[in-house]
Amino acid sequence: MDGDFSALQFGAAEPGVIYRDRPAAFGLVLQGGKLACVEVRLPGEAPFWDLPGGALDPGEGPREAVIREFHEETGLAIIPLGDPFAWASQRFRKADHEPVNNRCAFFEAEVVHEDPAGKIEDDHTLHWRAPEDLIKRLRHDAHAWAVAKWLRGA
Repeated sequence: MDGDFSALQFGAAEPGVIYRDRPAAFGLVLQGGKLACVEVRLPGEAPFWDLPGGALDPGEGPREAVIREFHEETGLAIIPLGDPFAWASQRFRKADHEPVNNRCAFFEAEVVHEDPAGKIEDDHTLHWRAPEDLIKRLRHDAHAWAVAKWLRGA
């Protein structure tokens, strides 16, 4: 995956923990002055907020991944508007507690159409939030940074 992740690393490393690099792609879609986001509710965990998107499947590029992941999480078919506007890495533990370092590509995108049948992730709920509010709610600092960068004109 192209992009320079060396300058922006978010998430403190736990001593002695090895974080697997995990290429990922996320989308920023604006409608009516609000950005699409997902509230994620996992069993036994506090709810959290993310930008729609996620890990690349084998053989998939970031553009294809953001289209697929956005659709699976929200039921919205999107199209990215050009190349990623930002790149950053985020260390964290997945729901299964595996330590990963998401190597994130962030795309601005627009909705092509709604396709509720494409939403397969029942633990993700689509919401629309003002960008300034969303920055405060996002689980990952890399996502909040990307929204701030986008607000400032990338």
